[in-house]
Amino acid sequence: TLLNLIGGIETIDSGKIVVDGIDISTLSKAKLGVYRRDTLGFVFQFYHLVPNLTVKENIETGAYLSKDPLSVEELLNKLGLSEHRNKYPNQLSGGQQQRTAIGRALAKNPKLLLCDEPTGALDSKSSKDLLESLKYANENENATILMVTHDAFSASYAKQVYMLSDGQIKCRLNHSGSRQKFYDEILSLLVSMGSEQI
Repeated sequence: TLLNLIGGIETIDSGKIVVDGIDISTLSKAKLGVYRRDTLGFVFQFYHLVPNLTVKENIETGAYLSKDPLSVEELLNKLGLSEHRNKYPNQLSGGQQQRTAIGRALAKNPKLLLCDEPTGALDSKSSKDLLESLKYANENENATILMVTHDAFSASYAKQVYMLSDGQIKCRLNHSGSRQKFYDEILSLLVSMGSEQI
């Protein structure tokens, strides 16, 4: 729901949502559509790829929406999808499908990439590969990533983690040191909060 609010898919009950100095809660439907097209990229838990388009064509759909797209060829290489470029979604593993979805979102060259449980449907190896792809996007493509997850391992890849309970922010952790150390900090805090999930 948080990502849907920021993405302008749902409306807020009260308050306002300000992203990069823009109060998106006051935008008209038309302006909100332009904002989503020009500023946001979305990665969902269940891929939402177009089944009759190849990997390359699915990624190109994101590029078509942008005034300043990233290179589809470079994304195919960086996401480890070059050899799968002509395959259709039903010919891919879950991890390959999710990397294709990330490629489609990144092709727009978004300022903000919204990820809703992106590892939720993946095995552990595919999850790690996906998280490395998101880390690459953040560090090399200047994408700001907002990820909602219940998984401490996924959260350990973040630079900051906000823990919510009953709709309230309970605390914030800043990543310092190794990813393993940050993972241990997240787990310790979850245990102290009486939960095994974020």
